[in-house]
Amino acid sequence: MTVRPTQDPTTRAADRALGLLRAVCEGDGVKLVDAAKAVDLSASTALRLLRTLEANGFAAKTEDGLYRPGFRMVQLGVQALSHESLVATSRSALQVLVEQTGESAYLSVPVGNNVHGLYLAIEEGTHTVRHINWVGRTFPLQGSAAGAVLLGQVEPGAFTVVADGVEPDVTAVAAPVMVGSKVAAALSIVAPSYRTTAEAAQELGALIAGEATRLFATPGSGAAVLASPQTS
Repeated sequence: MTVRPTQDPTTRAADRALGLLRAVCEGDGVKLVDAAKAVDLSASTALRLLRTLEANGFAAKTEDGLYRPGFRMVQLGVQALSHESLVATSRSALQVLVEQTGESAYLSVPVGNNVHGLYLAIEEGTHTVRHINWVGRTFPLQGSAAGAVLLGQVEPGAFTVVADGVEPDVTAVAAPVMVGSKVAAALSIVAPSYRTTAEAAQELGALIAGEATRLFATPGSGAAVLASPQTS
């Protein structure tokens, strides 16, 4: 006979929550009844724990009733796996942007059912006054330059300019990074507004759009860059 050590209530609750989180993350969405069965819980207990995970951003319930990883899980994954291919591929483009402008350059992706964006990578600017490192932090898609890109409101090869979107006295210029016909990420520069005049924003936008277009361009395709601004 196998005798298992007795767990205290706190440890048991943590094990149950982690088991549910694993069930949510392993598949392409899971129903409540299947998640409960996977960790040998009653549906009522599983629902209570899933609601707690959902309230804290670790799980998200879709309109069709499936539970999927929430934006906090994505955020933790980004922080743990910052060497993933998207970051590695974008590093040279970020470095080029900083070398040519001195401003902080970011790569961002959508999280949380397209409500928030996540700063995935940065190449910090060289100016004395510059935007600090926000990698791992989220921002609202609505009203931000990178958000407009991630929501598909900026055409491939184009860019958008938003002043005072996420922070006062800060201007962001962003362009879409396309993988095939889909927006994979937003490439952007974030700078103090006093340095980002209308003329400077146009120059930044053309540069960002060019680097964003080249990131996943098919070799030999000769993809053209159309830097048509969309200013907010």
